[in-house]
Amino acid sequence: MAGRLWFEWGMNPARDLRRVLLLAVVLGLAGCAASAREMLPGTRLLTGTNDLAFEMVGGIARFLNREGASNTVRRADLWKWNGEKLTLETYVHRFDSNRIRLRERLGLADPRDARGPVTLRHSAAIAGAPAVAPHELARGSGFRAYAVSWTVFRGVEGEGLLLLPDGEPKGDVIAVPDCETTPEQFAGLAPGLQPRQQLARLCAEQGCRVIVPCLVDRGTEPAGVLGLKPTGHSKRETLWRAGYEMGRTVIGYELQRIFAAADWLEQTRRPGTVSWEVIDLLKAGKGSNPPHEFLGIVGHGEGGLLALYAAACDTRFHTTYVSGYFGPKEQLWEQPIDRNVFGLLREFSDAEVGALVAPRTLWLETGQYPEVTQTDAHGGAPGRVTRPDENAITLEFARLQKIAGSVPIGHLHNQPDRFGDYLSRFLFSLTGSNPGVMFEPGSSPELSAKLPNAGERTLRQYRQVLDDTQWLMREGEYARREYWKAAPLQSFSGFTNSSKWYREAFRTNVIGVIPKASVPPDPQTRFLGETNGVRRYEVVLQVHPDVFAHGILCVPVDIKPEERRPVVVCQHGLEGRPTDVSDPAVNSQYYHQYGLRLAERGFVTFAPQNPYIGGTRFRQVLHQAQPLGLTLWSFMIRQHEVLTDWLASQPFVDPSRIAFYGLSYGGKSAMRIPILVDRYCLSICSADYNEWIWKNVSARANYSYLFNNEYDMPEWNLGNTFNYAEMSWLIFPRPFMVERGHDDGVAPDEWVAYEYAKTRRHYVKMGMADRTEIEFFDGPHSIHGVGTFAFLHRHLGWGH
Repeated sequence: MAGRLWFEWGMNPARDLRRVLLLAVVLGLAGCAASAREMLPGTRLLTGTNDLAFEMVGGIARFLNREGASNTVRRADLWKWNGEKLTLETYVHRFDSNRIRLRERLGLADPRDARGPVTLRHSAAIAGAPAVAPHELARGSGFRAYAVSWTVFRGVEGEGLLLLPDGEPKGDVIAVPDCETTPEQFAGLAPGLQPRQQLARLCAEQGCRVIVPCLVDRGTEPAGVLGLKPTGHSKRETLWRAGYEMGRTVIGYELQRIFAAADWLEQTRRPGTVSWEVIDLLKAGKGSNPPHEFLGIVGHGEGGLLALYAAACDTRFHTTYVSGYFGPKEQLWEQPIDRNVFGLLREFSDAEVGALVAPRTLWLETGQYPEVTQTDAHGGAPGRVTRPDENAITLEFARLQKIAGSVPIGHLHNQPDRFGDYLSRFLFSLTGSNPGVMFEPGSSPELSAKLPNAGERTLRQYRQVLDDTQWLMREGEYARREYWKAAPLQSFSGFTNSSKWYREAFRTNVIGVIPKASVPPDPQTRFLGETNGVRRYEVVLQVHPDVFAHGILCVPVDIKPEERRPVVVCQHGLEGRPTDVSDPAVNSQYYHQYGLRLAERGFVTFAPQNPYIGGTRFRQVLHQAQPLGLTLWSFMIRQHEVLTDWLASQPFVDPSRIAFYGLSYGGKSAMRIPILVDRYCLSICSADYNEWIWKNVSARANYSYLFNNEYDMPEWNLGNTFNYAEMSWLIFPRPFMVERGHDDGVAPDEWVAYEYAKTRRHYVKMGMADRTEIEFFDGPHSIHGVGTFAFLHRHLGWGH
């Protein structure tokens, strides 16, 4: 029509004027119609071209920055001192519950060797020892050195050096080196440290019995499993991954070795006890001959961390010397991942841990810190250790003193050129030697035999812990049975009632809780196009400041007025986007546009953006969340709550028929999100369901996440609480389905079938066998869309 008006212009002026006015009206109406299609009713127009996926990840990081700062304030409320006068003994018991919770956070769940007293033996690895003494390695100024190992629990042992004084011992010390320092270096038997940095040697020269444990280093060779896959990340990260899933930490394993060494020292002392009054006298500078029962611990770098935590967890340590470690923990996520402890910062930073050492003596030397830099170049988590800002150290120490109140605690020394200055005071509090005497190292120790092979020793230490995680993995099935024994698995009403407790435990202890949405959703939409009778809209919904939900809504055009359709939320996988699922221009080999295909069948579909995108960036955001007791799931739960509430409010949606269907990481989402988002009436897990604990922990299977770059996969203590079968029980009684391709490399069919059998048995025993099924198809890691589509039609009551 516009073309005709243009070419006939000028032939009849009056008619031309009428036609110009008509054209204006037509174009105006068309513009109104186009504007109406640019956004959904009741929403604002979404503008801008920013990458919303990466904005989502960045927004969560900013939320966590604020949460970390506010958590510091909340944590202070847990440690308030009301000014009452405390005796030393009452102070200790005042924080007993805090000490128990710290031990739980660190995964200190294993009783040490139940077979009897700790056995310490000379290492069989010593070769070529002369007849000076059996297995004697060296003689120093007033002491002899031996290579030893000692029992801890199961197949885990400690290994390192025993330094014995020539005379009667004045005290016992466990001297813990940095993880990149060998016991021989710490004792002055091997080059690498200056004499004043050889803290184990200095303690032995002053007449103490000293055990120097070996720590697992951060080297990458060999961090995999011999004969199987190698890995580019460190041995400590490998142990962190395997242990985290089973409720254990690298810190916890190292502490157990230290505690077992303390057990042996305690077993071999002369009988006697130490009273708090004796400690009080020493603090006041009275008395110069404390009994040999006194036990001290000293450590540098990673050893300093372990010394602080050991003394906080175990009150047998009467005095503690921490070198090269202390400071605020709010940036814990920037440090090596083996220091990551789930939920630690909810209650503990270094000040709070140090407060648990009181009223015993704590010496802090913060002048020199080991420098550590790890990158993600080889598939591991990046991390760095550097000396904190001087002001930050001072403020953290001030917080420690404020918590301790009237109880004397802590002495801070921060001069980098005066390494070891506090050691004489530490030894005075242990042995009663003159605190004013700054002793110098004696003559260099002389070797009596060939030193142990440090590489072989640390590999033994690594493999023992790795093997223990494999034992825990195998026992996990029985641990989960014990955990679930309160749930009557053959009574519908009984299980439904008890499952509420397990659902909340899953929310709190695995997922982590952030507040419900704090701002209105303020929906913004824009029209993307129409294909095969399906209109597509991009949608953004607000959840918290900086936290939002985003995705693509597909609406069939044939929805009648007053008609309400079922919805299928179609969730992408790792590094995916909503366009992978619902954009006709993107034909992914994994998704096959299944969001569009379902919409063409008459379903409303929504493809959300989940924040597992951006490689190291999103994984570091998760790393930032974990010490706060949070995960990325914490945010996804709240996003999907807002999303499903908004969908339920749409006039074309039946709020009682909103289903979830996810592939790969979206399949992981299908196992977790519907448990805690009640609006989901059904869940389908595609290309992910399997024996999830084996998948994360196994050091034998090539399928294991232990070997690749996905350090985001482990979830705290999941192996003892919730595998995929148990998660499906929390989805019950809602319909649940598994879609599985025979050629899917996520796991073998056998793992999938083994785990699903427990899901199916549960539904059968509850009388709802028709609500669950599994489809195996001859294909790869992808949406198949045959049995699952039929499952959706049947359970959502939508014919096709």
